[in-house]
Amino acid sequence: MKIAFYAPLKSPDHPVPSGDRLMARLLIEALRLAGHEVTLASRLRAFHKEPDTVLDGFDAAVEAELARLTALYRQEGAPDLWFCYHPYYKAPDRIGPVICERFSCPLVTVEASYSSRRNLGRWAEFQAELVEMVRGAAVNLCFTERDRAGLLQIAPQARLERLSPFIDAGRFLSLAPHPQAGELITVAMMRPGDKMMSYGALAEALHALGERPFRLTVIGDGPCRAEVEAAFASFAPDRVRFLGECAPDQVAVELSRASLYVWPGHGEAYGLAYLEAQAAGLPVVAEAVAGVPEVVRHGVSGFLTPPGDPQAFAKAITRLLDDEDQRMNMAQRARDSVWTHHSLEAASRRLSAIIDIVIRRH
Repeated sequence: MKIAFYAPLKSPDHPVPSGDRLMARLLIEALRLAGHEVTLASRLRAFHKEPDTVLDGFDAAVEAELARLTALYRQEGAPDLWFCYHPYYKAPDRIGPVICERFSCPLVTVEASYSSRRNLGRWAEFQAELVEMVRGAAVNLCFTERDRAGLLQIAPQARLERLSPFIDAGRFLSLAPHPQAGELITVAMMRPGDKMMSYGALAEALHALGERPFRLTVIGDGPCRAEVEAAFASFAPDRVRFLGECAPDQVAVELSRASLYVWPGHGEAYGLAYLEAQAAGLPVVAEAVAGVPEVVRHGVSGFLTPPGDPQAFAKAITRLLDDEDQRMNMAQRARDSVWTHHSLEAASRRLSAIIDIVIRRH
């Protein structure tokens, strides 16, 4: 199929790395692996950070993109499918629904989400449009049960399907794990909000370990690096090392050397880094918050502790560092789970089956 791909929050070729950019790239790769011809329909960024934000020229830019794509598709033929990744109250897709109506092609959304608490200012306008988009979509793919339940509430007749979060696991599965005793690792951007809260919670939990020997490797960078380093400043210098932003291959190597992946996960939609760690053979210690339980199975591939309980978090770390047999058992289960349910190959098969149904129905 000829698939037009659009990510209104952040284009897959945006210069700033993030989980959204990575997932956009992975979706394109999964679709191409299934044999589809995927083109980036538009790079127009629709991100409205605040409800009263009015982006200069946004409405005019939408009209310009609609005119450009309409002329292009009239000349070269319309796509068989419009594929929109992550439309929500801050980042609406104002292009896809119009193109699909003009050219009678089906629309698919992935990770569309709705929050009644965000019906504020222009966000309310975008959410009203999202409801209509979800209702009219050929299918809406949901990474989490929370998103599925949210869409079901506002659009009971919408077609909804689950798609497990996934990664390209090859670089992680190809390295044999050789964990070092007491080695902990986390990979996360350093920015305000949930990420900074998670770093603070992690530092508090590690303090609860007391004198127990460990070393934490932190991979990541961002505007809050000074604050993150300050949160861990009371630890001995040999206890915490900061590697900054690392290339993907180096991340895989560092993960293969660790014993546990530790990250509270405040506000995580699901957390691709958890999947990368598990593919590398690392059990996870995280909090049972947000979308983390979608990718970490408590008691199988790691431990999920109660939110805001540093003692429970420290206890889970201690348990796995003390019981090597359990740690190794969880490590193998984690790798198996990623390959079976969360790999690029598994996602490609699932997407292909869903798209086949969409095209047959259309």
